[in-house]
Amino acid sequence: MRPSFSVSQNSDRAQVLFQMKEYFGCGSIRPDYSDKTLKYEVRSLNDLMEKIIPFFDQFSLQSEKQRDFLLFKQVCNLMVNDEHVSKDGLEKIEQLANQMNSGKRKYRSILKDIVSATSNSGENTKFRPARMA
Repeated sequence: MRPSFSVSQNSDRAQVLFQMKEYFGCGSIRPDYSDKTLKYEVRSLNDLMEKIIPFFDQFSLQSEKQRDFLLFKQVCNLMVNDEHVSKDGLEKIEQLANQMNSGKRKYRSILKDIVSATSNSGENTKFRPARMA
């Protein structure tokens, strides 16, 4: 499981993505073939907690994306506290993630698959799940 902050732009407006990458000093820029845009993306939990989240704490978004940011921040804080390695923590993260971006999730819930594969007893067993999309 890895959180991801991303901003997409059409290629003719992509200069702002390069400015963001330079300003934050982290992340990468890549093509997003699904919608033919370029995407600036930060996936390092450390960079998210030390650079991205403090910036948006100081300079709040002026749209409904502020709500998504606050949910995203909660997810990152849960992960910093290693709550993503327990069934209960993973359930909390999944619930928060399902509220982001108007509830539109690209991937089906795989929580049940992970939990059943790692704990037959249903206990709050710590585990390190494989990378989750």
